[in-house]
Amino acid sequence: MKKNEDIKKKQDNTTESIKEFGQMPIDEDNDENKSKIHCLTIIGQIEGHILLPPQNKTTKYEHVIPQLVAIRDNDDIKGLLIVLNTVGGDVEAGLAIAEMIASLGKPSVSLVLGGGHSIGVPLAVSANYSFIASTATMTIHPVRMSGTVIGIPQTFDYFEKMQERIVEFVSRNSKISQKRFKELMLDTGKLAKDVGTILIGEEAVREKLIDEVGGLDKAIKKLYELIDENNNSGDIK
Repeated sequence: MKKNEDIKKKQDNTTESIKEFGQMPIDEDNDENKSKIHCLTIIGQIEGHILLPPQNKTTKYEHVIPQLVAIRDNDDIKGLLIVLNTVGGDVEAGLAIAEMIASLGKPSVSLVLGGGHSIGVPLAVSANYSFIASTATMTIHPVRMSGTVIGIPQTFDYFEKMQERIVEFVSRNSKISQKRFKELMLDTGKLAKDVGTILIGEEAVREKLIDEVGGLDKAIKKLYELIDENNNSGDIK
């Protein structure tokens, strides 16, 4: 009877965790020889310092940051899978999450499904290895100004510096050069009445922004491969 109650409690906890945070808890009864991974989902709009309307599908940075700290501090978690389908959102919050993933100290693989737009681009390249589905898209554009900031020279300087931080981060964590990334960001012919570029699947790989076209199976296999390399060498690339 107690065993059945424990199983039901574990199932309820799993359902609640998926519902609230889009994550699967690590099963403590797994084979000890099997490397354990954590799945982090980044979907909808990345919510930062401003609370978005309740009808918006969001990823809250105050939820993600503690998760990443816990993942780093949990010896049972050997690797991180980041699944992205995001339209972008708060630039500072997204870049903060990307910096934490890049400095996690554990093997990580990202997978772009649907879209990895705007600040989703740094998030996608923050992992040790990145995949994109053949039908997924990524939009690269300059940092935009909303109506909540004052249009004065100091504000424009701030946005320019923020943009440089993004360019530097993306070039440091992928194979694309800063020069080429800026060209894509400032292209006037790829978006109607706007500045920027949309890359679809293989195009993102050809631009050396993403490492490989692939889906969930490839992403998980690559993550286990990186975990094995990490176990053998004591470090990750």
